[in-house]
Amino acid sequence: MQSLKELYKIGRGPSSSHTMGPERAINIMRANYPEADFFKITLYGSLALTGKGHGTDVIINETAAPVKCEIIFDGETPCPVHPNTMDVEAKKGGKTIAKKRVYSVGGGTVKFEGEPDDKYEKSADDGVYPLNSFKEIAEYCNAHSIRLWQYAVHCEGPEILEYLAEVWTRMKQTIHEGLTTSGVLPGVLQTHRRAQKLFNQRHIDESAQTKENRLVCSYAFATSEQNAAGGVIVTAPTCGACGVVPSVLRYMQEMRHFTDEQITRALAAGGIIGNLIKKNASISGAECGCQAEIGSACSMAAAALAELFEMGLGQIEYAAEVAMEHHLGLTCDPIAGLVQIPCIERNAVAAMRAINALSLANFLADTRKISFDTIVKTMYNTGKDLLNGYRETSNGGLAKYYEIPKFNG
Repeated sequence: MQSLKELYKIGRGPSSSHTMGPERAINIMRANYPEADFFKITLYGSLALTGKGHGTDVIINETAAPVKCEIIFDGETPCPVHPNTMDVEAKKGGKTIAKKRVYSVGGGTVKFEGEPDDKYEKSADDGVYPLNSFKEIAEYCNAHSIRLWQYAVHCEGPEILEYLAEVWTRMKQTIHEGLTTSGVLPGVLQTHRRAQKLFNQRHIDESAQTKENRLVCSYAFATSEQNAAGGVIVTAPTCGACGVVPSVLRYMQEMRHFTDEQITRALAAGGIIGNLIKKNASISGAECGCQAEIGSACSMAAAALAELFEMGLGQIEYAAEVAMEHHLGLTCDPIAGLVQIPCIERNAVAAMRAINALSLANFLADTRKISFDTIVKTMYNTGKDLLNGYRETSNGGLAKYYEIPKFNG
């Protein structure tokens, strides 16, 4: 498996696969062919069908500037390898000097066809983590009497905790920015920001459960709204699901006074879970539906919480498994191709589910029947069985039936 640095990436939204990935691809092409004076980019599959809503064309033009680009949206040609496929043709003086096929596989990671997967991704060598299943990792941890976060340090060195400390600082900053910003998000939906309103209503009902719900949801909304606005976020594991992990950790730190060091260790444990999903299944909504994004984020958050409360490996596994199990079949149907509806609310719902998964793991883990490795395999196969319209094409579900209002002005 890859370094956690390839899972938790600090960058701009609104989509890790539709903006961060193409941005990465164009930067690589510019570095490899600095003499190019023109790029012809053809987007296929989900990149073509939802690219305008995600701002794919905008980020490509901004990244390539001052080099001019021609961008073609081809939503008809099949994508047999990955639904996020793009061809990048570099030209000089009207002649083609290079043409590369690129796959944006989720979380901002790109793969160039015919080239090693780790060629352009920092610390992406699969050998960083030699074990590729939770069963193997749990057996190793038990044999060496270490916790899940310590396994991450064992594989990556103590510097990974330093990086995760930066990640946590960024997550908190994004929440703060989201809570202190109001107005309307960009795009045809004219979606109003609601994080600030949720946060300000936390004391209306004095019950602890209501306060927890409003606080956690306000943090999830704050992060997701910043992402939708193109703000700086952390992929956890993607841009579209970036609000789940930070919201539950921020809430628990405030309510239970966990230290930043403890939060960093929780991020490492949650990262192992995300890495396993990325390695053995997918974190791409275009490949496996929203279960691969929000479901994965919920699993990561549940595992992080279980680590935070120093639960056993069996309880961590149960929390991660049950969090994913009850997202199986979740479709990816963003209205107008924007990462707003239903994406923002889904982050809040998944955050609350992660807390529920933690509670269940506290007293039901010893009765579990389904392993985490089994649920990951199940999620992947379920995603492959989803009709194409429900895998980030905006051709099915809410995206198909919702009528976008016409606004004046």
